[in-house]
Amino acid sequence: MEFNIQQMLHQQLSIPSILMERYTDINLNEKQLALILQIHASQSKGNDFPTPEELAEHVTMDKEECTQILRQLIQQGYLSIEEDQNNERIQEAYSLEPLWVKLFEEDNEVEEFTEDKEIGEIFQRFEREFGRPLSPFEIELINNWIDEENHEISLIYAALREAVLMSKLNLKYIDRILIEWKKKGIHSAVEAKQTSKSFHRSKTKSEVKQNNPYDKSLYYNWLEE
Repeated sequence: MEFNIQQMLHQQLSIPSILMERYTDINLNEKQLALILQIHASQSKGNDFPTPEELAEHVTMDKEECTQILRQLIQQGYLSIEEDQNNERIQEAYSLEPLWVKLFEEDNEVEEFTEDKEIGEIFQRFEREFGRPLSPFEIELINNWIDEENHEISLIYAALREAVLMSKLNLKYIDRILIEWKKKGIHSAVEAKQTSKSFHRSKTKSEVKQNNPYDKSLYYNWLEE
């Protein structure tokens, strides 16, 4: 029988990549995933309600185990059974919509949690470096960097580090650093580091003050250019 690549391509099954990447995050195991994929494949061929016997033909589980896992998927809210009245006959079909909802809700929650956690940590980082609580004005200024100026948090940390090393622990100084970086088209911590290194390659060792606890030849005082 001659191999027909076009026929093979037409038989490809479309699966959301998020399912393969995140199924463990919503507490699905491999056997449950296998049945979900088989249901999805059956529905793509027009069989909306495959029986446990039909599913067992394509997996290493027998009919009884398939029945048990189907029950688990329904009880845990990954799978539902819908009824559709067609030509005066009630037809049942599996719906994977609850699974997709869980996956995308989980994905959004993870993104929101990560973002909220990073924003929460930035205030703690500043307070640790400053050795005191931030004032309402300072909190508002940091929020402005994030919400209005759209600075990356890593870039804000880089500006804080420059200020610490220059012994200028105040937010107005850090704000001026961020303004200077923006003028220079610097939008990430990596770009800031590269620019700083490039500047200091032109410095001579005689310009370094011996009484400073930090080696300022490695850093760039953006306001004394």
